[in-house]
Amino acid sequence: MIIKYKKLSAAIAAYTSLMALSATTFAQDEGDEKEKAQLEEITVTGMRQSLETSVAIKKNTMEIVDSITAEDIGKLPDMNVADTLTRIPGVQGYRYGGETASPFGEGSGLTIRGLSNQTASRVDGRAYFTAGGREFNVESAIPGMISGIDVYKNPSAEHIEGGIGGLVDLKTRKPLEFDDLTVNVAVSGRYNDLSEDTSPEYFGLFANRWETGVGEMGLMIAGNYQKSHNRSDSNPTFGLGPGLRRAVRADSAEYAGISGADQAYAGRNDVWYLDNVSCPDDFDFPDPDKTGYLDNPTCLPMSERQGLVSTLGQFKQIFQEDINRVRKGANIAFQWRPSDTLELYATGNYNYYLYDQEYRFLVTFPDGRTVRDLTTADYNFDENFANRNSNGGANEMVAGQILSGGTFLDKTYETWGGHEERPYETWIAAVGAEWQASDRLEAKFDLSFIQADQLRDNRRLVFNSRQGLTWDVTRDLSVDPHQINLEGPDLSDPANFVFRQYDNGTHVYNDDEGIALQTDWKYQIDSSFVEDIKFGARYAAQEASFRSYSFGGRPLTTDGEPLAADQSNAILASSMPGVLDRSPSNWLDGEGGYNGGYVVYDPLEILGNNVRSLFPQAGIRPEGDLEENLTSRRYSEEETLAAYAMADFAYGDILRGNVGARVVQTDLYARAMIVNEAGEIVPNDSRSSYTDVLPSLNVTGYIDEDTLVRFGYAKGISRPSLGRLNPSVSVRAGTGTVNVGNPDLKPLKADSFDLSFEKYFSASNYVSLAVFYKDIDGFFNTKTSCETIEGWPAYGGGNGCSDGQYLVSRTVNAGEGSAKGWELGFQSFFDYDFMPQALHNFGVSGSYTDLDTKNPVKFGDSIVNVPMEVQSDTSWTLAALYENDFMSGRLVYTYRSPFANRLSSSPSSAFYTKGYGLLDASLNFEITEDLDLAINASNLTNQAPVRYVGEPRDHESDFLVQHFENGRVFGMGLRYSF
Repeated sequence: MIIKYKKLSAAIAAYTSLMALSATTFAQDEGDEKEKAQLEEITVTGMRQSLETSVAIKKNTMEIVDSITAEDIGKLPDMNVADTLTRIPGVQGYRYGGETASPFGEGSGLTIRGLSNQTASRVDGRAYFTAGGREFNVESAIPGMISGIDVYKNPSAEHIEGGIGGLVDLKTRKPLEFDDLTVNVAVSGRYNDLSEDTSPEYFGLFANRWETGVGEMGLMIAGNYQKSHNRSDSNPTFGLGPGLRRAVRADSAEYAGISGADQAYAGRNDVWYLDNVSCPDDFDFPDPDKTGYLDNPTCLPMSERQGLVSTLGQFKQIFQEDINRVRKGANIAFQWRPSDTLELYATGNYNYYLYDQEYRFLVTFPDGRTVRDLTTADYNFDENFANRNSNGGANEMVAGQILSGGTFLDKTYETWGGHEERPYETWIAAVGAEWQASDRLEAKFDLSFIQADQLRDNRRLVFNSRQGLTWDVTRDLSVDPHQINLEGPDLSDPANFVFRQYDNGTHVYNDDEGIALQTDWKYQIDSSFVEDIKFGARYAAQEASFRSYSFGGRPLTTDGEPLAADQSNAILASSMPGVLDRSPSNWLDGEGGYNGGYVVYDPLEILGNNVRSLFPQAGIRPEGDLEENLTSRRYSEEETLAAYAMADFAYGDILRGNVGARVVQTDLYARAMIVNEAGEIVPNDSRSSYTDVLPSLNVTGYIDEDTLVRFGYAKGISRPSLGRLNPSVSVRAGTGTVNVGNPDLKPLKADSFDLSFEKYFSASNYVSLAVFYKDIDGFFNTKTSCETIEGWPAYGGGNGCSDGQYLVSRTVNAGEGSAKGWELGFQSFFDYDFMPQALHNFGVSGSYTDLDTKNPVKFGDSIVNVPMEVQSDTSWTLAALYENDFMSGRLVYTYRSPFANRLSSSPSSAFYTKGYGLLDASLNFEITEDLDLAINASNLTNQAPVRYVGEPRDHESDFLVQHFENGRVFGMGLRYSF
């Protein structure tokens, strides 16, 4: 670890001195009988009592916070922690492959108040991250290991900085929370009705506390293993964009003159050729550099434009994926209370998460231009949808028809058998002390270490169809999902395919580690207004390294050369039956036309050195000896030093709150590997530093003890991802262009304002309404400028720059945006005196969120405010609750409106997910005092995030990009405790 050891040594020395001081003071004060002021502790069991604890946290915390609590061990209400978080107002999740997951494969996978990848992740208040990022990938957390979750919408100065969206703090259990010896074991299984497979889960916990001659001690050891097997079938579209064509029928004179048209079909009135669209040669172009049709749609008369066809959504493929997830966790915690004034602790958490995907794809691209029985539909495809009307002026129609169906003739196919493996491993260990130094002064010291690793390994083997074999592909784009039917040779017969290539397109490692030393103090004051002063400091250092061993296609042929056009060097797939597999025969659950069953290379046979052993002539290097792509290597060290001070205040029974500020200095060292003029790979180092002052204010007014009005203000930051801070320099000498990384990027900064009204009717029943506004500065955009590149000769071409300069593109802080909206939350059992006794065991809870975000993105020369990616403008959840002495149950429906998946300068090249809802259910039965039965069901409505062309709000469409089927998941388990 290349952390600056002088600072670290000084910090640890200070920590050791403080620990020694606390122990000495304990020895001096051991006989004192001073009482420690403690917060009221709620010790309850059962679903209703867990809800009461969550309500108590919300009510009694001075910040805007929502909580979910599992008072009973292992009874977090969902099979996935990220699923549980989506029940909280303002929190949105993305469910993929049967479980809530990160849509980008990194980050928390959560959007809080419209901001994705802007969440601070904590475990027991400590910073916690997944390798390669700043957030913890919450989808990897194990429900059985979590006792509760707090989501702070507008954190105060005492919280570690780092997330302008919000802060998610996962709480684990501690041994002295248990009354006496506790042993809890559980076994369960879950079944996916699409994959038709059952997966296990095991959980065990031991905890005990003892009175000894040197004080009270407690020990807890817990472990969890969870596996799930889900399936994802889909029909993605290859190649988005307008796809404008002129449909020319084969019996026309024009058809005979088209060089690309198959003249074997000439004269037929049921066959069309989809020709390119261009302006007439004699058209007088306003801009000689822009001669394409989309730049000049008026070059064609309206009558001709009305007949043009957009083929957007045409190139549907057939994808089938088995998604296996493995979660392993271990937690050990030790507490020692030598007296009422001192507690020492040591904790360790281990988290392992494996995302394992076996994929089987049937691919054709492009679909070709020759179509039998072509059908189209009227549609006003305009410039706004094509390119945001980048030409200015009137929003002209560019095509009046869309493709709705037809049989595409004489197509070839290839199949991909592949395997993607992403194991994440994260360790965190901490030691510390909580010390009541006097009746007024208390302190906490915490030293933590974190180690995080991640491997991303995606391998693929491609079969080509044999030379001369073709298929006629009938497509119906007028229904959802699009229908695909194939006529031609048997796709399940390996004799119809040959080996083409093997690639390991993604094979990268992230290796991160960190250390943090933190101290927090609280001093109580005798004052009519200020109750106490809190202050503290934190030193943290994080190292991150990235290495790539990815490589492209290796030919799998008899001579190791690329597959010849006549396949003279081909190897038949049928010659190796032991490595073949076939896709399931219920693709899209039978709703896509074609049902599957095509032959692929077995995804499990692609692992290790298997392919290398079968094809020694391919030049594949052995496992463990792959060649590193040195120019992709990067390394960074980031140190932060923070201090805060804040005061809790109260004015009688009508006002409470806190005010404070956090000051944090960030120092960054980053190193990239670049290619110099001589072609040598050399390091490129950079250092940067900046300081942020982050004030906060929270005020709660009490209309009465159960009716609250809150106001909150805080300034927060979200630092750039470590990848963005890479000081890379990529020179394209032939074009005079350069892409550079920017280690001088500063954090996004947000001034956040909150106002909420909360009414509590009982310990479990409440309603709350909150409005919020975040003024955000520092969004990332690409800036181009003409610059001289050190070590490179002057460029003499035409890149738009003068004096031999290069056209340089870099990411900068250049945009201002915002997020605003309102949230409604409520929860109630029908146990009011005026209601019938029969309803007292029933309840309801829910939330509603309305958002409006402005995300400034540069498209060409313009800045356009678009929605944040993976953010829905509205989302809501509604749950029916029931509990008696024997059983408890929930039925939860969660809905979110459309959200953007990918943004583009051309809305017709972007795609988004339409709004959809999910229905989940859980039942718990107390068979005996020590034995429980749990039954869970996920996605009872069998919904999935179906994607369409465009973006929410202004550019929504019905052009289907990708229809998903994930199936329903059912679980059952037994839990025994004593």
